[in-house]
Parts: sequence; structure tokens; C-alpha cells
Amino acid sequence: MEETVRRPPVKEFSVGEVARRSGVAVSALHFYETKGLISSYRTSGNQRRYSRDTLRRVAVIKVAQRLGISLATIREAFGTLPEGRTPNAGDWRKLSEYWRADLDARIKKLEQLRDHLDDCIGCGCLSVDNCPLRNPYDELGEEGPGPRLLDPA
Repeated sequence: MEETVRRPPVKEFSVGEVARRSGVAVSALHFYETKGLISSYRTSGNQRRYSRDTLRRVAVIKVAQRLGISLATIREAFGTLPEGRTPNAGDWRKLSEYWRADLDARIKKLEQLRDHLDDCIGCGCLSVDNCPLRNPYDELGEEGPGPRLLDPA
């Protein structure tokens, strides 16, 4: 009968192991670290080591990016998470609430765009001056010629 050797649970990972387990390239992990989204420490041999919570943070980064949330906004939200322990379900719930208003606003803008798209296609004029999508209510016409910020939000 073959004897099974039990290993103690891993409390830290190399960059390669985080990459393998998260499905994210090593270069992306290094980038996330430079942006302050994840952190590591160096061993005496100058190798990076990541704590277990890094895997959860990387998963949240990837989901948030798929939702269109910027890395700066992700970093802000991560600043609200606890240091020194793996975030729990309550921590992640607070994080999702942090982004909910932004996502709701973007959904509303997309719905408005969708609803006005039929008018634009039916119009056929493609007039920049009077287009309700490009220049709603001709708010920019009063500011003079040249490029203008169309969506200040």
C-alpha cells in the first residue's frame, strides 16, 4: 500500500503559481502590483511571494474589468478591504455595493442610447449640429467652435 505524504496548507504563492491558479499572465500580475492592486514581499533569494488573498483579489480584478470598471476605481475599492487577512463574504459584499451606483448609471446611459438609436437611424440626416445623440439639446453650440467634452460625467 502506498503511503500518502500530507503537506501543510500553502500560505503563500510564487508569481508563477498565482498566474497558473488565476489564469492571469505573470506580466499582468506585475502590472497589477505596480498599480497597487496586489502586493508581494521578496524572499531572501529575491523572489516574489504572494499571500492567499491575492487569488481572490485577482479574481475580483478580472470580473471588475469585464464590467468596465477602471483599475483606479478597483484600487480605491481595495483600499477599503482589510489588510492582514483574506477578505470574507461581508467584505466582498461591501465592495460590490461600492460599484453598484456606477454600474446602474452606465446601464441607464446605455438604455438611453439604445432608446434614441431608432430615432437616429430613422432620421438619416446624420447631422452633427442637431443630433440628439452626438449633441443633445445643442448644449455645446453656445460654447463656440472646436472640440468639446460631450459627456462630463
